[in-house]
Amino acid sequence: MRDRADTTPGGGMTLVAFMQAQNCSNYAASWRHPEAVNDFLTPQYYQRVARTLEDAKFHLAFFDDRLAMPDIYQQDFTATVRHGIRAVKLDLIPIMTAMGLATSRLGIGGTYSTTYYEPYHVARVFATLDLMIGGRSAWNVVTSLNDSEAFNFGQHAHLEHDARYDRADEFIEVVLGHWTSWDRDALIMDRKERLFADPAKVRRLDFKGKYVQSRGPFTVPQSPQGHPVIIQAGQSGRGKRFAAQWGELIFVSYKSLESGRKQYAEIKQALSDAGRDPDKVRVVCAIYTVVAPTHEEAVQKAAVIDALSIPVDGLTLLSEIINFDFGSRPYDEPLSDADMASMGGMQTMRDRVVQASGKANPSPREFVEITRRGTMHDFPLFIGTPSEVADGLEEWYDSHACDGFVVAGTHVPGGYEDFARLVVPELQRRGLFRTEYRGTTLRENLGLELPVAAKRAKSSAPANSGAAEVAA
Repeated sequence: MRDRADTTPGGGMTLVAFMQAQNCSNYAASWRHPEAVNDFLTPQYYQRVARTLEDAKFHLAFFDDRLAMPDIYQQDFTATVRHGIRAVKLDLIPIMTAMGLATSRLGIGGTYSTTYYEPYHVARVFATLDLMIGGRSAWNVVTSLNDSEAFNFGQHAHLEHDARYDRADEFIEVVLGHWTSWDRDALIMDRKERLFADPAKVRRLDFKGKYVQSRGPFTVPQSPQGHPVIIQAGQSGRGKRFAAQWGELIFVSYKSLESGRKQYAEIKQALSDAGRDPDKVRVVCAIYTVVAPTHEEAVQKAAVIDALSIPVDGLTLLSEIINFDFGSRPYDEPLSDADMASMGGMQTMRDRVVQASGKANPSPREFVEITRRGTMHDFPLFIGTPSEVADGLEEWYDSHACDGFVVAGTHVPGGYEDFARLVVPELQRRGLFRTEYRGTTLRENLGLELPVAAKRAKSSAPANSGAAEVAA
């Protein structure tokens, strides 16, 4: 059992809400739920959830993203639009800003691609957001997944898997370089001396790599937390190395407690091998929960939710995430070696199907049945009373399978409201989760250290700078 004392980074479990800026949650069928609200094109939809999460003392609301409508299945978008299979995808920054302005402690994180954006743009967008919401932002670093995204950005095909991560390494070096190019005490703003900022404390980057270049100087001073928290979710061999090098909060997806323990140990070892302190990086696992005052009611609720999904959901989302048209092959016939080699999206999902089926060439049916993509069994599922759900989360946490959880919504807003109202108080009663925020920034509340440049200058931040004091 882990120590219940508030001595771990962030103090006990880390809780993150898994969100989408679209017509449904991670569960594509969620919009079909009779209690789902449908004002997802308004700021109120997202602000409502944000306030619920902050009242429950969640660390972070996090947005996944894709840069294309799912249209690889049968090389068409008709099924996606007809059935609402993640058909709407809004830009994250305005939504994150709206949520941040409606809250004061909740972290707000979002996904921006290193494949289709430029590093200076991402650096400026997130640094500005971080200032506007008081040092509570996080950037999820992704390399994108499929050819549909490439076509939307004028490319002929998606970059090869390892090349995407090579570009991402350079990309994040540029972003971090810009974010730390202003010292924390660079701003002077002395009207009498006509001195706005100390030029000696602002540096030009002058980065020239194989994939990206950026000169600078950067135009956004540091935020109260130094710079946004870095989130990473790479689970392939190359992705794990990338996460171990850069991630401050690492997202994972396990299918069982046993595999979770194994992969958690591997991630912590990779962090150590990269010369980092594994205890200072939080690893959080994606889950679904269905909770009710009685076990019977929870089971009934889960049955309603489960019945919302239809087979085309899974085929459409599998095609999107693995970058292969599963509608182009017979459902029960083995895929060819060429088919398997052409899958350039999430390779860990492909590899998991190969391992679970025991076949080098599984069929589309086996991909659907093993991954259960498009259903609420895509992540570990906890069903029951608040005590029963908390028992399950406690077992995973105490077994060192994760440092916390990324709670995906079975429907919006009810999936989040039920967890906040019923499960969080039980976790707090057991001493597994905090009852108050530890500070005002996301880094403080996650127990993360300040970036080096922010640490160096925090003690001499000018009183008249207008910037909030950065806590150690």
